[in-house]
Amino acid sequence: MKLKPIALGGRHARLEPLDAAHREAMREALDGDEAAWLILVGAGFGPHFDGWWNQAMVGPGRVYAVIRSSDRAVVGVTGFHEISSTHRRLEIGGTYYRADARGGPVNPQAKRLLLQHAFDCGAVRVEFLTDAINARSRAALLRLGARQEGVLRHHKTTWTGRCRDTVVFSILADEWPDVRDRLDARLSAFS
Repeated sequence: MKLKPIALGGRHARLEPLDAAHREAMREALDGDEAAWLILVGAGFGPHFDGWWNQAMVGPGRVYAVIRSSDRAVVGVTGFHEISSTHRRLEIGGTYYRADARGGPVNPQAKRLLLQHAFDCGAVRVEFLTDAINARSRAALLRLGARQEGVLRHHKTTWTGRCRDTVVFSILADEWPDVRDRLDARLSAFS
C-alpha cells in the first residue's frame, strides 16, 4: 500500500494536502465551535492552533484541508493516520468541521474521497476511531456502512485530561463496493 500525496476532488468537497497556504483559513475554520473540541483528543482552536498546526504539518499522518465546493471555503480538516503499509491498513480521522459544514454533503463526500483513495492505493482495511461519548460520530459511521468492532477502554487521554473510551469501526476492501454505492446514492440526493 502506497498512498499518494494528491488532492482529491468531488462534487461537494475537495481535499487538499495541508500546506502553508491553508494556514489562516484553517485557523478560522477551527475556531468556529470551541465546545466541539471538548470530545476530541487534541485541540486546534484559539490558543491551541499553533501547536496543532505544527503537529499536522510534520505528521506522521496525511492531513487534508477540506474545501467546500460551493464557495471554496476551508471548512475543516480530515486525514489518514496510523498508516501501516506492511499491514495495508490505515485510520481515517482527525476530522473536524465548522458548524455550517456539518450535516450536509461535505463529510460524506470527504469520506468517499478518502476511502476511494485508500482502497485504490492497496488498503485492505480502513479504521475509524471515535470517542464512546460522541453519539453523532458513532451514528455517522454506522450510516456510512462501517462496522463497529469493539470498545477500547481508557484508550486515550484527551487534551482536557479525560480518559477516553474509544469505539473502533472498520471497512474492509471487500465491503467497499457496497459502502461506495450507499455513499454515492446518499451524495446524489444533495443538489
